[in-house]
Amino acid sequence: MIIDDINKFRDDRNWRQFHNEKDLAISISLEASELLELFQWKSVTEGISDIEKVKEELADVLIYSYMMADNLNLDIDSIIKEKLIKNDQKYPISKSKNSNKKYTEL
Repeated sequence: MIIDDINKFRDDRNWRQFHNEKDLAISISLEASELLELFQWKSVTEGISDIEKVKEELADVLIYSYMMADNLNLDIDSIIKEKLIKNDQKYPISKSKNSNKKYTEL
């Protein structure tokens, strides 16, 4: 599993001590900001022109997300499935298809 590779990388460097839930949440936000920065003041085409950088920043967001889920003993597949069920209820196809409105506006 990928989390085993992530944890090995972390543990080989003795970084577990720095990876509490608060700091992981901060790191997710910081890395997401770095991903956003690739698109700032650019078109989508310009933003993805350096796809390697996009991949690196997206991977950083995902790595920290996996680490946070692991710290909290959360199964990523399960929490995503649960969220998709909630989203399905908030965004029924009959009201949301072809619409970019928030559920409160449907």
